Amino acid sequence: MNAPVEPSRRSLRGRPNVVPLPYRGVSVQPYDGTMSEDAIIGRFMDREAYRRTEFIVLRSPRGEHAVVAVELIDREPLFSPIRHVEVLALPESCVFLRDPDTDCGNPSSLAALATRMGVGADRTLICEGKFDHVNFIHRPKPLVVTVVEVTPPEPPKLFELVRHVLSYADLPPIVPILERIELKALVRDRAAPAFLVPCRSGGLDDLGVPVHYLDERPAARQDWTLIGCARSLQFHRHYYGDEPPRIEMCPRAIAGRREEPTLLKCCLLEFDIERDGNVMVVPWGADLPMIERALRSLASSVDEERPA
Repeated sequence: MNAPVEPSRRSLRGRPNVVPLPYRGVSVQPYDGTMSEDAIIGRFMDREAYRRTEFIVLRSPRGEHAVVAVELIDREPLFSPIRHVEVLALPESCVFLRDPDTDCGNPSSLAALATRMGVGADRTLICEGKFDHVNFIHRPKPLVVTVVEVTPPEPPKLFELVRHVLSYADLPPIVPILERIELKALVRDRAAPAFLVPCRSGGLDDLGVPVHYLDERPAARQDWTLIGCARSLQFHRHYYGDEPPRIEMCPRAIAGRREEPTLLKCCLLEFDIERDGNVMVVPWGADLPMIERALRSLASSVDEERPA
């Protein structure tokens, strides 16, 4: 009798954030029978499978689902016998959802859906998403990143850029959470004859008193309160030779020390990003590659749980 063939990769069952990529390796097949581990292994062991098949999502007539990982004897021929079957999830731990807005080829998109629907790290989310494609995230445990950003403008720019990066970047599952700094709330209890704000794009043109714009370098010094960061204060010193009353608006200064993974911006940075513990700081005018590098740095301590 031939000795059983040992699987070439370690078990995936207990690993978090398993997302098959590319998802063409996921086969969806009808299954009419007992959905137990022994029954499923017995059904698929030694059956042939297409050479690109690495995972099979089983769908029963009763609406139950299960997920298995398979290894083939040889992936060169078009079809090859299955030599190893690992049951990742049985019906009691599977959640099936249809969501046409979810990109099944994006781990963060799947993780976001799991978070919204309350699918925890002890379960497997199977999604039929964009283009009617199917994929899953097994034991979703995304990295949650707090994005500290000022508003206006609306939507908050840095948060929108983070979401855009997560829509295409090759990153482990990340779910961003917005922490707003409402500039108008900072001003609400501060009486002043006038305000000086960094620029017109800040959306602070209706504060009940005259508003001036630092980037336009007003010719005459006014009795104003500056709404700005340390860089704005440097500009003011250069223009007028003094320091006015000031309302701090720098996300880095307002956020302070953080233990949780956090992304924010600071005008004192100009050309590069900076890490301060679990806080990544990007320049005020950060571009998409900078933000991707910052997110990758925050995720560096997280093992990218992807099938080999």
